[in-house]
Amino acid sequence: MRTTGTALRSRRTVLAHRTVLAVVAAGSLVLAAGCSGGNDSKKDSGSGKPAGKSSASGVELPKLSGTKLEVAAVWTGPEQANFVKVLKEFEKRTGASVTFVPAQDPIVNFLGTKIAGGAPPDVAMMPQVGAITQAVAKKWAKPVGPAAKAQLDKNYSQVWKDLGAVGGKQYGVYFKAANKSLVWYNAKVLQNAGASEPKTWPEFLKTAETVSASGVTPVSVGGADGWTLTDWFENVYLSQAGPDKYDQLAQHKIKWTDPSVKAALTTLAQLFGKPSLISGGADGALQTEFPASVTQTFTGGDQPKGAMVFEGDFAQTNIAQTKAKVGTDAKVFPFPAVGAKAPVVTGGDAAVILKDSKGAQALLTWLASTDAAKIAAGSGGFVSPNKGLDLSAYPNDVQRTIAKALVAAGDNIRFDMSDQAPQSFGGTPGKGEWKVLQDFLKNPKDIAGAQQKLESDAAKAYKN
Repeated sequence: MRTTGTALRSRRTVLAHRTVLAVVAAGSLVLAAGCSGGNDSKKDSGSGKPAGKSSASGVELPKLSGTKLEVAAVWTGPEQANFVKVLKEFEKRTGASVTFVPAQDPIVNFLGTKIAGGAPPDVAMMPQVGAITQAVAKKWAKPVGPAAKAQLDKNYSQVWKDLGAVGGKQYGVYFKAANKSLVWYNAKVLQNAGASEPKTWPEFLKTAETVSASGVTPVSVGGADGWTLTDWFENVYLSQAGPDKYDQLAQHKIKWTDPSVKAALTTLAQLFGKPSLISGGADGALQTEFPASVTQTFTGGDQPKGAMVFEGDFAQTNIAQTKAKVGTDAKVFPFPAVGAKAPVVTGGDAAVILKDSKGAQALLTWLASTDAAKIAAGSGGFVSPNKGLDLSAYPNDVQRTIAKALVAAGDNIRFDMSDQAPQSFGGTPGKGEWKVLQDFLKNPKDIAGAQQKLESDAAKAYKN
C-alpha cells in the first residue's frame, strides 16, 4: 500500500515502489460523502470465460476445489491477519486452499531465494513499483489475465493500472494503498497544551514548541526504520520543491546535490536539529521502530512519550493496539504545507503472479474486486484504490476521509520517491537513502555531507 506498509514498514518498505505515490493535494482533506459502489465484472479469472458464481452477489469466480496456492507478503501482525480474512473468503467462494507465506524485505531478494530453490509462491504482494519492474525483467512475473483486467477497468483509475504495468503489459493488481501524509496526534495532550492543528510547516514547529512547553515531548519518530525518514523527506521536498523537481529527482535527472535537496534537508533540520522536540532525542528515535513510535504516542495517559507521530493511515493498525479511539483520543491532520500546497504521499502493494495458473489468475481477479476491498476496508488500517468501493465500508469517519482523498486524487498521483529508486538505494535497510537519512537524523548539521553521500549512493544504484 513504503505499504503497504504498515506495521512492518517498520522493517521494510520500501525502488521503484512499495507502492508509494505522492499526490499534490491542495489544503486539507475533505470528509468523504459516499462513493457509489457497483457490481464487479462477471468474468472468470483465468480464461476470461463465464464461471458460476460462488456468492449471491459480486465478482464471479471459478470453482477451484483441490487447488492450493501460496501468497507471499511482507505483512505481519494485524496487517497480515486482515489480509488473511480476504484470503479466507476467496477460499470459501472457490474451494481453493490458500497459504500466507511471510516474506522479508527486500522482497525481491526473498523471492529470488525461493525461485532459486524451485519453490516460488504463486502470488507475491509487491511493495515497490521497482520490485514489479525487476520481477518482469527477471522473467518471474506473469501477465494479468482477461478477467482481472476487466475488474481493473471497472474499479480502478488509469494511474493504478499504469503503476502495475511494464512495457504496456499488465502485471500487477494494486490491492492496498496508503495515504502517507498524515500526522496523528494525542488529542488530550494538544488540548491540555492549548495547541491547535497546524496547516503549515512554521505552524507545525510552533505547535511542537507549545506542546514541549506543556511538559510533553511533541514528536515521536520511528527512526530505526529508515523508510519513515524517507517519507519525512519526500513530503517536505514535494511540497517545497514542487512536483516537477520531485519527478526529476525521483528519476535521478537532477543530482542529490541540487539546491532543492539542500533546502528540504534544511527544513527537516529545523525539527531534527532540536532533540528536545523528538521523543528520546535523535538516539532514542534511532532505536524506535515504527510501531512503537505510534503506540508510545497513545499510551501513558496525559504524559505519553510523544504527542504527535507522522505516518500513513496504516498507523491506525498500531493505534488499535492501545486504548485510544481513532477520531476522539487519536486524531489526524494532513502533513503541513512547506510550500504552496500540502503534499500527500501514498503507498501500496500490488499482487503479481509468479506461477501462472487458473487459481492464481482467479486470486488476482478477486483482489481487484470490490468484494475483496470491502472485507479489507471493514477491518480498519486499510485504504483501497478501488473507486467502486462504497466509503461506508470503512469503520470510521477518519478512515473515510483518508480514503476519499486518495480516490479523489484520481490520476494526479506520484509514487513515493524512494520506492521509485533502485532497491539498493531506496528500499534496503542499512543502505542507501535509508542509512544516509538515519545518519542525518543523528547529525542534521551536516547537510552537505548528507547530500554528497546520497548522490554517491544514488549514482551507483542508477548507474548514471
